[in-house]
This record gives sequence, C-alpha cells and structure tokens, in this order.
Amino acid sequence: MKLTVNLGKNSYPVYIENYILRKAGEVISENFSGKRIMIVSDDNVYPLYGDILEKNLSSSYECHHLVLPHGETTKSFRFLPEIYSAMLKAKISRSDAVIALGGGVIGDLAGFAAASFLRGVKLIQIPTSLLAQVDSSVGGKVAVDLPEGKNLVGAFYQPSAVLIDPFVLNTLNKRYINDGMGEVIKYGCIKDKKLFQILEKHSSFESLRNQLENIIERCVDTKRTVVEQDEFDTGERMLLNFGHTLGHTIEQYYQYSRESHGEAVAIGMYQITLLAQMRGLTQKGIAARILDVTETYGLPCECNLPMKVLTESISLDKKNLDDHLNIVLLHEIGDSYVYPTSIEFFEKYNDLII
Repeated sequence: MKLTVNLGKNSYPVYIENYILRKAGEVISENFSGKRIMIVSDDNVYPLYGDILEKNLSSSYECHHLVLPHGETTKSFRFLPEIYSAMLKAKISRSDAVIALGGGVIGDLAGFAAASFLRGVKLIQIPTSLLAQVDSSVGGKVAVDLPEGKNLVGAFYQPSAVLIDPFVLNTLNKRYINDGMGEVIKYGCIKDKKLFQILEKHSSFESLRNQLENIIERCVDTKRTVVEQDEFDTGERMLLNFGHTLGHTIEQYYQYSRESHGEAVAIGMYQITLLAQMRGLTQKGIAARILDVTETYGLPCECNLPMKVLTESISLDKKNLDDHLNIVLLHEIGDSYVYPTSIEFFEKYNDLII
C-alpha cells in the first residue's frame, strides 16, 4: 500500500506493508540515490531490526549506525553532538541520508539532526512503534525537548520516504501498543467518525489486530490530508493537537518518567472534552464515549493533579502565541475545531483535580 503526501517539491511516499523492512533497500533506492546512510536507532530497536535493515541496504549503500539509549529523555540537546560526530566520522554529505529506525523519540531526534546537519541531509523514517507509525513519522515535524517543555526547539523537515511495517509491532510490549492507541483514538475523534466506531466495536487491541494495516492507513491518510492543506501548522493542522495541550504538560510535569505520550494525550483528550462540555462547547456525552474507548485500550483518563500545577507549563506551550492560546475541541466525534482562547480557559478550573 502506498500513499503520497503531496507537498510540491517536498512530496514523498508512505509505504504501509507487512515485512517491508525485508525489502527496504529496494524501496529506498526508488527514492534515494546517494552513497552513504547513517542509521540512528535505540538500544531497544536496533538489536531487533538493525542487522536486518543494514544487511538489506549494504549491497547498495555504505551503511553506518548509531545506537542511543531509549526513552523520552534522549530527545534532548545533549545527544545531538553524538549524532553529529557519528555523521562526521561516517563522512555523511548533503547527498547522503539519515534513517530514523525507532519510535517517536528517535524519529524526532534523528529528524532534527538531519534537518540541521550541513543545513539538511535526506531523511528516511522507518517507525517501529504504533504511535510513530500512525502519527509522528509523517508530516515533517522534528524536534528536541527542553527542561521547560516538550518539542520547544524544532523544525519542519519532510522526509524523502516513510516505510511502515506493521509486523514489527509484534515485538512491542502492551504498554506501548496502548500508547499508540492514544493517537489512533485521536484521529477518530478529530476527523474519522467511522474509525472511532470501529474502535468502539472492539473489546481489546487483540481483537482489532487483524485490521491493523487498515487502521494505520486510515490514520496516515487523515494526517496526509491535513498536512497537505497546512504544512506549517498555522490552521487546519492544529487539529492534530487534540489532547496535546494538557498531555504535553502532564508529560513534562513528571519529567517524562510517568505517563507515556499516548497515555498523556488520552488524559488530555478526555479532560479537555469534560471542560468543553461544562462550557457548552462540546455536545454532551462525548467525554463519556472517549472515556469508554480509552479504557477499552488500556489508557488512563486522569492523572490526579490539580489544574493549577499545569497552567504555568501551558503558558510556555508553543501553541500559546502572544497570550492567545488555540485549543482543539470537538463539536462531536469526528468533527473537531480550533477554539481561540487564553490561559484563563484553564485557570478558571485551577481547583479541579484532573
């Protein structure tokens, strides 16, 4: 299955196919004609898939690799010099490429390194987590975190290709399958009512597994459509941030050591919808449906924090522009909208435990 993200000179294909990793060299050669490739991965993923990928590529390319520690704390400035040094040692030039082999952390970090090294070398995304496959590998957002917040330094840098192999999800532990389902649910909420209904009809991820390629395709196709309309996140693309305003602050408050990204987004989607219902901005009963489906896929809906501890981080969020905050709400499932407001939207509920 092949989708194309149509962005003029920045267009690129997204391949979704079981076992595509085993023919990665053939697929990559259709989109990249350079000489050298630097594979950036982590210590969970590379032992599983690094050798397979490197052997597949070695007949056509000079391959190098760098393995970093797994986890959100790796997505920081302190690991960038290590990537740049490895690329210099490998003599990576502007005609060469970086492959991000891993989940969202590796995709964002290696992507930012590719965007900034020599002012840009080619980037190929091979996402190995459900979250990265349905969301972060497509769309060209690359970033690193700061102590003050998530993704505060980054760029828009589209890949040359994205290779999605649903089969690799068989090695993901249950928590990180659930983590990815947070983003899947998001796509159902914002744009795809039928997808949300499919999720409601199943009782677990295992019962959904035989539809996984279709689920991934639906999410990627939705993101592709949104990105084509708004590459630089100034309008329609903001809808992809549903649940993220609260979600990012929850992650940051616990220094990325408690809730995963998908778990935090699930909390954010449910809690922002509850607040919107209180104000009459969302149809009644929507929060309950989100609660039911998040619980079905093993995701939390609360973090037991008073709202007031999160408002300071929200004020630093990159979506907070000139004291105007754009938050994403739902009219109903599958129908989302951007609601212009300010930090006062949350301060009004400072005494609530969410």
